[in-house]
Amino acid sequence: MTVDQRTLEQIALSWEEYRLACERLDREPSEVELGMIGALWSEHCGYKNSRPLLELFPTSGPRVLTEIGKENAGVIDIGDGLCVALKIESHNHPSAIEPYQGAATGVGGIVRDIFALGARPVAILDSLRFGPLSEARNRYLFNGVVGGIGGYGNCLGVPTVGGEVSFDGPYSGNPLVNAMCVGVARIDRLVWSRAEGPGNPLMLVGADTGRDGIHGATFASVELDERSEERRPAVQIGDPFLEKLLMEACCELAERHGDWIVGMQDLGAAGLTSASVECAAKVGTGVEIDVAQVPRREAGMTPYEVMLSESQERMLVIAKREHEEDVRRHFQHWELHCATVGVVTDDGMATVRDTSTALSAGSSAPLTAGGDRVVARLPVGLLTDPPQYVRESVKPQWLEDLQRYDLSHLPDVGDTNDSLLRLLSSPEVSSKRWVWRQYDHQVLTNTVVGPGSDAAVVRVKGTRKAIALATDGDGRICFLDPYAGGALAVAEAARNVVCVGAEPVAITDCLNFGNPEKPEVYYQLEQCIRGMAAACRALGVPVVSGNVSLYNETSGEPVYPTPVVGMMGLIDDVERAVPMGFQDKGDQVFLLGVESLRGEAADLAGSEYLKVLHHGLVAGRPRIDLELEARVQRLCLEAARRGLLKSAHDCSRGGLAVALAESCIEGGQGLDARDLVIEGRLDAALFGEAPSRIVVSTAEGVALAALAREQGAPLVRLGRVAGQGLVLGKYVDAAIDDLRDAFEAGLPRALGEAQADGGKHA
Repeated sequence: MTVDQRTLEQIALSWEEYRLACERLDREPSEVELGMIGALWSEHCGYKNSRPLLELFPTSGPRVLTEIGKENAGVIDIGDGLCVALKIESHNHPSAIEPYQGAATGVGGIVRDIFALGARPVAILDSLRFGPLSEARNRYLFNGVVGGIGGYGNCLGVPTVGGEVSFDGPYSGNPLVNAMCVGVARIDRLVWSRAEGPGNPLMLVGADTGRDGIHGATFASVELDERSEERRPAVQIGDPFLEKLLMEACCELAERHGDWIVGMQDLGAAGLTSASVECAAKVGTGVEIDVAQVPRREAGMTPYEVMLSESQERMLVIAKREHEEDVRRHFQHWELHCATVGVVTDDGMATVRDTSTALSAGSSAPLTAGGDRVVARLPVGLLTDPPQYVRESVKPQWLEDLQRYDLSHLPDVGDTNDSLLRLLSSPEVSSKRWVWRQYDHQVLTNTVVGPGSDAAVVRVKGTRKAIALATDGDGRICFLDPYAGGALAVAEAARNVVCVGAEPVAITDCLNFGNPEKPEVYYQLEQCIRGMAAACRALGVPVVSGNVSLYNETSGEPVYPTPVVGMMGLIDDVERAVPMGFQDKGDQVFLLGVESLRGEAADLAGSEYLKVLHHGLVAGRPRIDLELEARVQRLCLEAARRGLLKSAHDCSRGGLAVALAESCIEGGQGLDARDLVIEGRLDAALFGEAPSRIVVSTAEGVALAALAREQGAPLVRLGRVAGQGLVLGKYVDAAIDDLRDAFEAGLPRALGEAQADGGKHA
C-alpha cells in the first residue's frame, strides 16, 4: 500500500516507527496490518512513553491477586473467599468532542473491564476537570459530561457513589473525564482474559459492529487542535440497556458456568484487534479471525473498519470447544447476538481473513494462507511490543520562578468571615450536589456513605465488611511541584478512606498529562510518578491497575499535570464507618497532624485562597512529610477501629476553616472554638492547604490523646461541638445557615441556575 504523512498521522505513527515495523516484518505491512500496528503501538494501548516509568510503582502485596497490566483490572483479596476488582480509565479526547457520548461510553468501557473478570460491578466513581464555568464552551462540556455519566450509569443500574469535580483554566477545551468502577466476585469464579487452548472458538457477543470509534485509540494519542472536530466519528455511541443485558449475561456465565469458557475480554480501544491479540499475547498463543463472520450494522464495511471499530457493548468470549453451543445458547437466552468469529491457534500469529468473497461465490473450499482472503498476518509479539521511549526531562525555568515566589510578601487576610464565604461558594470548593443528584447512588441498596463525603462506603453483601472508595488528584499542586503533587495525590486519597474508618489497601490510577515529547511535560510525568511511588511505599499501598492519558493539549497548550488516584479501603465492620459531619453536642474536636495552630506562608502554595482572594495567583512550592502522613493516618484508623471517633474529615481544598465549615454543614452542628489562638499568618492557618491534617470529633478526648502519644502523631484540641455556628477564636463567627447557603449555591450560580431555586438544594 502507499504510505504518506496523512496516513501515518491518522494512525498516530511516526515515520521512524513505520520503518521499524517494516524492519521487524521484513516487508511493508498491508492496510489492515498497518491499522492494527498503529492502534496497538499508540500511546493509549502501548504505553510507549510511560511504561518504563510505571515500573517505579510498587505493585505487589499480600492481598493482590493479579499482576499489573496482565488483566482487565486489579483484583484484591478481601477474605471470606471474596475479592474486589478495581480500575480507572480516561475518556478525555472523546468527551472534548462529544461530551455526552464521550463520558457515557467511558463509563460503559470501565464497567466492562470489571465484569470481563466475572466480577459484578457495585460502584462507579468519576474524576472530572473542566475550564472555568464563566466560558460557555466549558459549561456545555460540563453539562454534557455529567449528563453522560448519569445517563449511562443510571440505566445500567450501577450506583455512581463518589468522585470529584475541579475547574481551572488549563482544562479549557480539554476536559479530563476519568471513570472508575469496582466489582465484587468469588475468587474461585474469576475469569481471566486469556486465549488459551488451540482450537477453542473466539465468540463475539453483544452489539453489532459499526463504523463508530474507528481510530479512537490513536485519536486519544494525539493533541487536540482546530481539526479535532473532524475526529467526531472516532467517538463511540453507547447503548446502556444493551450493556445491562451483556453485564448480567457475562456475570451469570462466570458465576454459574465458568467451566464453559477459558477467557473473556471487553472490546474497548482498538476493538477486535486489541481484544484478540492481547488475550493471545498473555499465554503465547495466536488467533485467527474471519471478519466475514462479524455481525455488522452498516453495509460495505471493510476488514480494516471491522478490525478497528470501537463500537460499544461488545465482549470477546474464548469458549471451550466442547461448550461452544452451550455458550451460544446462554447468550441467546439473554437476547444477545453471539457469533463465532475465529479460533485460537498455536502459531503465535494474528491472522485476519475475509471469506466474504469466496462465500458469495459459493465456494466451500477450506481456507488457505494464500490469495487475497488473508488481509493481515502478523506476529502477536510484534503487535504487543511497541517501541519504548525514555525522553529528555527538563525542569523549566518558569517553574523555578513560581516556586521561589515569596508568599510572605502578600498582605494577610482582612475579613476572615467574608473570605470563608467566598471560598465556600467558589465552584472549586462548593457542594457538588448539583452533579451527584443526577446520579443514582442508592441503586443495589449497598451504599452506606454516598457522594459528598471524604470517601464513599459500599457494603459487601453477605458479610459485615464494606469497601471505601475515593478519587483524588490536584493538577494545580502538581503544576507547582510534580514530585510533591504526585505524593500528595496518593496521600490525600488514602487519607480520605482512612477518614471513614477504612484501611487503604489498593490504588488504581489515571495519569493525565500533555505531550511527553516536550521535555518539560516529560519532567512533570516522571516526577509525578516518582512522587506517587514514594507515597505508595510510605503508606504501604500497591498500585494494582491504571491508565495513562497523554497528549492532553489544545493548540499546543497542555492541561495541568493531573495524576488521579482511585483508592480502595477495607472496613471489617460496616457499623464502624465514620461520618464526616459533627454528631453530638459536647463532643470534643481535635485537629490531627499538628501540635498548635501556626500559619506559615509556605502553606498557601497552590491554594484556592490564593486563586480566589489574590486574583488568580498560582505560586509557591507545595510540600509533604510522608513519614508524618503515615503516622497521622495510622492514628485516625486506629481511633476509628477502637470506636473513639464520632466524625472525621480531611483538610484539603480551602484549608482548615473550610473543613470545619463542611463538618458543621454536614452534621448540622456548630463548633465552639472561642478560645482558639492562632500564631503567625492568619490566612495560612485558616485557609492554607498543608497536608496530613484531619479534623475529628470524639466523646473520649483523653483516650484519643493517649492514643496519639502511643502512635507518635501530633494533635491539638480546637473546641467542642455546640451551637448553630462556626466560632473560631476572634477570627471567624458564622452561622451554619449562612455557611450552607454559600456552600450549596456556588456551583448552581456559576452555571446560571441560582435564580431558579434560590441557590439552595436540599
